[in-house]
Amino acid sequence: MENTLSAGTIIAVIIAYFVGLIVISYFTGKDSSNDTFFRANRSSPWFLVAYGMIGATLSGVTLISIPGAVGAEGLNMDFSYMQMVFGYMVGYTIIALILMPLYYKMNLTTIYEYLKDRYGIVAYKTGSFYFLISRVVGASLRLYLVAIVLQKFVMDRFGIPFAGTVAIAIALIWVYTYRGGIKTIVWTDTIQTTCMILAVVLTIFGIANALDLSFGGLIGEMKEAGYTKMFFFEGGWGDANNFFKQFISGALIAVVMTGLDQDMMQKNLTCKSLGDAQKNMFTFSFILIFANLLFLSLGALLYVYANAKGVPMPDTTDLLYPTIALEYLGPTIGILFVLGLIAAAYSSADSALTSLTTSFCIDFLNFKTSDNSEEDKKRTRVKVHLGFSVLLLLVIVGVKATGNDAIINQLFVYAGYTYGPLLGLFAFGMITNRIANDKLILLICIAAPLLSYIINSNSQSWLGGFQFGSMIIALNGILTFIGLWMISKQGMNTETVRS
Repeated sequence: MENTLSAGTIIAVIIAYFVGLIVISYFTGKDSSNDTFFRANRSSPWFLVAYGMIGATLSGVTLISIPGAVGAEGLNMDFSYMQMVFGYMVGYTIIALILMPLYYKMNLTTIYEYLKDRYGIVAYKTGSFYFLISRVVGASLRLYLVAIVLQKFVMDRFGIPFAGTVAIAIALIWVYTYRGGIKTIVWTDTIQTTCMILAVVLTIFGIANALDLSFGGLIGEMKEAGYTKMFFFEGGWGDANNFFKQFISGALIAVVMTGLDQDMMQKNLTCKSLGDAQKNMFTFSFILIFANLLFLSLGALLYVYANAKGVPMPDTTDLLYPTIALEYLGPTIGILFVLGLIAAAYSSADSALTSLTTSFCIDFLNFKTSDNSEEDKKRTRVKVHLGFSVLLLLVIVGVKATGNDAIINQLFVYAGYTYGPLLGLFAFGMITNRIANDKLILLICIAAPLLSYIINSNSQSWLGGFQFGSMIIALNGILTFIGLWMISKQGMNTETVRS
């Protein structure tokens, strides 16, 4: 090892970073109301939201898992992940031109209020419930990934158990978000995005210096090592990295994990107008292409460095970047990695806690129609916020039993099962004018994921070797759509709001 960053130094960096977030939260959370927490009083500058969303979208999963997957066999190997990123662009266009106009027209606080107007109360609660499950799972996996890194390189040296590591991480997030909510997050996300991208860029420079390579030399080494293949056509539909599967999955994942996700859309809904929100979405999607290319390049260079310096491969590819950054590239790169890692963790987890709180308060506790005073609602909101913090802790401790597959791959598989019903509900509501039996919608939304799981588990034997991979979300959405068609009839209530 060339240089190992001490645990004490890492702790000092985390404390300094956290103090900075507390300062921001103090100013953004002053005189905050429930509307400030939920919608930032609809006053966020669009360019601030666009830049901050980069960090929230990338998260710790992208920071660690995507680079680690580059040199491994299987899903997202080499630069194949870019196929999905190009699909994201289609999804973000659909969000900007179709979903956003609907959300702003209806003046929504949570996007699942649309389902109440389109179908009824059961669909509304079902959609919101699936979001709660999806976001708890997604946020837990992201925080889990960061927690295992902190555990291995820091907390084990102090004898702190894994549950304690997770509890500390969540407690820090809760402290700086419980007052200002989404208004605080819009501002802290800009800091966290900067830290994450800076960590990646300077790690690449650190590898270049260690290997005595120029920029052109780095590109040459990546190509020579065979890590830069981007498009996969030859393997057919049985290949998990098949271009069409990845591209279509990317478009659908963008729609559901951004456009139908309260966490991501809550930030967009804080913009002053629809036009500002659309500018935010298009700007964000354009920058995201280059950001992901940067992360994949880092992944290729990590493997180049490991091969050149004889770095032993860790037990899981998710630990490759932290191992090299913290134990081989010197204290400066190590400190930058820690900042990037913490920023990535907080940029996704803080907004997850806020959106979970928002959805539960609006969709299940009926804050909009409640006769309780604003102070009573605020006290309830704080309790809900704390409750979801405890829930994340319990889920993450349970997730620790997960295998060694890259977390990014697990995330997309789980997303296919939990977001699929949302995709079907919104698609059916916006494409057709049929009236579904609201009382049966919950049954359809339970049956579709179960059928998807059965089909996916047997797809290789039933469908001649075909593997769904990330396409499971399409199957789930289609089954939900078909089920809704079966329990519906022609015609539509004229009072229903449509885009």
